[in-house]
Amino acid sequence: MNPLDNIRIVLIKPLYGGNLGSICRAMMNMGISDLALVNPNPAMDWDQAERMAMHSKSILAERKQFSTAAEAVADCGLVAATSARTGFYRDHSISPREAAPRLLQAANTRPAALMFGPEDKGMDNDDLSLATHIVRIPSTDEYSSLNLAQAVMVCCYETYLASEEFEPAEERYPQAASELRERMFAMWRAALLDVDFMPPEKADHMMMGLRRIFSRGPLTTADIKILMGMARQTQWAANQSQNDQD
Repeated sequence: MNPLDNIRIVLIKPLYGGNLGSICRAMMNMGISDLALVNPNPAMDWDQAERMAMHSKSILAERKQFSTAAEAVADCGLVAATSARTGFYRDHSISPREAAPRLLQAANTRPAALMFGPEDKGMDNDDLSLATHIVRIPSTDEYSSLNLAQAVMVCCYETYLASEEFEPAEERYPQAASELRERMFAMWRAALLDVDFMPPEKADHMMMGLRRIFSRGPLTTADIKILMGMARQTQWAANQSQNDQD
């Protein structure tokens, strides 16, 4: 079982449909689908929530609703509550990056919850007392409180990243061999001389600068062939111009 399937996002007294829809979208982006609402706003704009959810409307439609936070996390082992406040009960908080592997490990055996308080007041101490871990998202002292949807996205992102589900695309072409790079530099040297970019007596110096530019990152065979084509066309254009003048 994928532990992401066992991660539950619990929203306590959410107020705004826009935030709720954005949260559903963030969850689907990050492979999390279990959404629990505790006493959502009776005046919640559900149409706005659907609009903001975009292609994650299924998460919104399959949400669970509870009257208390205790009921929402009753079957959960690890319960991580998010809070931007400080104080005696909150000073042992950890970051989402630290919390993510613990959430995933716990989710291997039973549901694990990420709990978020209401937009206007944050989480109260009664609900916070249900937590086994307190999570604080690093932010500046000038304005430490994040928008609810943004806070959920940060936590879901860190959890997804820690799950190692994401596989970045691999470079299709191998890094260019030295012999091919040297052929490319020779072509550019000739082209730059033909367009009078550099005088012959300064060519070695200028080419060292060009080599330094191209050494800042790996060049693949495809990269080199493009650069060689550019040099060839530059040289051709320079020769055509010279012929026209003659």
